[in-house]
Amino acid sequence: MPPVDVDATVMANLRLSREYSVLSLAAPEVGARTRPGQFVMLKPAGVTDPLLRRPFSVFEILRDSRGAITGVSILNKRAGRSTKRLYDLEVGDVVSCLGPLGLPFTPVSAPRQAWMVAGGVGLAPFATLAESLAASGTPTTLFYGARTSDELFYLDFFGRLGVTLVLATEDGGRGVKGRVTAPLEQALKSVGADGAMVYACGPEPMLEAVAKLAARYHQPSQVSVERVMGCGLGGCYSCVVPVKHGNEEANLVRSCISGPVFDGAELVWD
Repeated sequence: MPPVDVDATVMANLRLSREYSVLSLAAPEVGARTRPGQFVMLKPAGVTDPLLRRPFSVFEILRDSRGAITGVSILNKRAGRSTKRLYDLEVGDVVSCLGPLGLPFTPVSAPRQAWMVAGGVGLAPFATLAESLAASGTPTTLFYGARTSDELFYLDFFGRLGVTLVLATEDGGRGVKGRVTAPLEQALKSVGADGAMVYACGPEPMLEAVAKLAARYHQPSQVSVERVMGCGLGGCYSCVVPVKHGNEEANLVRSCISGPVFDGAELVWD
């Protein structure tokens, strides 16, 4: 279905820390259209500085007690003017919301396993993906890395879905000390005969490492890239990434319409 452009009222803005928040928006039209891995373009209503909207993966599809879709949420990290404005929003404020946009993840089914690899705010697209995988009974693992244990969020949410958690923190506060790619590689060394689809979202160096590890151990990967997007609709060419299909020459594609989810083996990293 095509995206919609709505003025969405803030239903909640849960501050997880001094940097992170989960912003819930009353946008049932967007939620009903969203598939795991798609994104929205957001800007508080009436704001002219900055002028352009910012892209955010849809974090949750929100539902009421009867199961009816009421909106969507995004996982926001306060890092600049746009994200600070979103962090500061209160219930009743209005946000211009365009979406859903982009190509989604392709969920796999059992007996193949699903391994989600998240770095920091790269957790965002995996809540909806985990729900989809749980609904189909696909065995799912979340490899989740952060700087400290205080930046590991929504662990109970994934636990309730039956997702196996493998944690890594740079300071060693919880889980493996170091980068999340270390436990991922250990798991890849002993992956079963049915194999695993590796999904990844996070900083680009992490995405490159994950895609190359998956290829090394002969497993497929789908990676969600993070690019600055001016429009989200393919008109401004601000979000291009190099892609190579088989023996073809590499070419630049717009990640807002050809992605943000790509086959990790087809992205040109070097």
